[in-house]
Amino acid sequence: MTLLALDSRWRRFNDPNRACPCCGRRFSGIFDIGFDAPDAWPHGERLGEDDLDIENDRLGPEFCRIGARYFLRAVLTLPLRGSEDWFSFGPWAEVPEPVFRAYLATIEHPDQPFGPAEGLLANALPLFEDEAESAVTLTLPDPSQRPRLTATDGPLAEAQAQGISFDDLLEIYAACGDDIRPHLAAD
Repeated sequence: MTLLALDSRWRRFNDPNRACPCCGRRFSGIFDIGFDAPDAWPHGERLGEDDLDIENDRLGPEFCRIGARYFLRAVLTLPLRGSEDWFSFGPWAEVPEPVFRAYLATIEHPDQPFGPAEGLLANALPLFEDEAESAVTLTLPDPSQRPRLTATDGPLAEAQAQGISFDDLLEIYAACGDDIRPHLAAD
């Protein structure tokens, strides 16, 4: 048993058979938060499955170009203290063009090595808004998955190393428009 298992909110959050008494909503544990575009994207949402091309800018589900700036969609994980679980953000990283091209090359040639490479976090993350545009390192442990981001220093790097609390996770969800705290308060 993990330490977090002692928290009744955590147990409710991970029990898919439990319905919230006020609304019937059910939870089955941690869900990740992704970003559809880098914060610098000036053209609105990409609708559907197709890439959005506007003048010299292009946004797809995994790649983005804004003028002469290049972005890759990535994964940034945070361990959850008191458990064996992880929460993931799906942010974008701004990278130099050679890094962008090197990553594209791994799609056709998965055996080609990639990284570590340097970039900048391209989204303001809830609880870590001041870390937007901070330095990150991109790695590609599995060519069939998105690159992983590791913050190089600051509060985000500390959270990646030491984890976040369950209350921090609930605050992240609330900041993203899904305040689930009242649904976990009581049976």
